[in-house]
Amino acid sequence: MKIISNSEQKTYDLGYNLGEFLQKGDVVCLTGDLGAGKTTLSKAIAKGLGVEECVTSPTFTIIHEYEGRVPLYHFDVYRIGEIDEMEDLGYEEYFYGEGVCLVEWASQIEEIIPKEHLWIQITKIDDSTREIEITGSSNHFDNILEELKAL
Repeated sequence: MKIISNSEQKTYDLGYNLGEFLQKGDVVCLTGDLGAGKTTLSKAIAKGLGVEECVTSPTFTIIHEYEGRVPLYHFDVYRIGEIDEMEDLGYEEYFYGEGVCLVEWASQIEEIIPKEHLWIQITKIDDSTREIEITGSSNHFDNILEELKAL
């Protein structure tokens, strides 16, 4: 599924709607250059999951945990140098746990991403335009994409 977003609000709306469909155990992977809109999309997904508190990118802490209708585990793995660092964080408890995992810079740790995941590539076209390509790896995520298309 490819979407052209001409505004931050359209990107936010997409993320919010996606968040409403996500369920415990879902892993959402975000990739794109600096300033592409990963954190904007993350904040919106969190709101769609019912997270009330302010969501920030966990660049230096790597993981932030939030409470919503299901827990949200927000990873920013930009600064991960070795996969072993993810082992030290106990990533498997998050990836295979009771919440939704949202992973910014997911391409940094692609080899440990669960087989079933939603992959979102954000490409900055210009200051206000983004191409957002979303790919599901299972029927569950394909169904979510169908629901998003119907909106």
